[in-house]
Amino acid sequence: MSSWEAGPVPAHDVLSELWDVISDRVENPRDGSYISSLLRDPKGNDRVLEKVGEEFTEYLIAVKNGKRQDIILEAADLQFHLLVSLKAAGIEFSEVLGELESRRK
Repeated sequence: MSSWEAGPVPAHDVLSELWDVISDRVENPRDGSYISSLLRDPKGNDRVLEKVGEEFTEYLIAVKNGKRQDIILEAADLQFHLLVSLKAAGIEFSEVLGELESRRK
């Protein structure tokens, strides 16, 4: 049984696991890996930022149209590309989590 079948996975665990995969692709690029191809694109960070912008626009349209499944799919795409853009910018996910933690009341 996969972790998905066992029930909901805490958001932090999923994002942390994804971050680990992104980090691994930086350290160990793989042929055929979408993450590796984004991070090695000749356009550099511009390619990653284009994808963040594209996914953000698709997310906005999904929310505007009120289609629940489209919102979920586009939010996941946006989260993924946001994490890749953080790595490309040299920002650690823990720094973002630390900032969010500092905002808790």
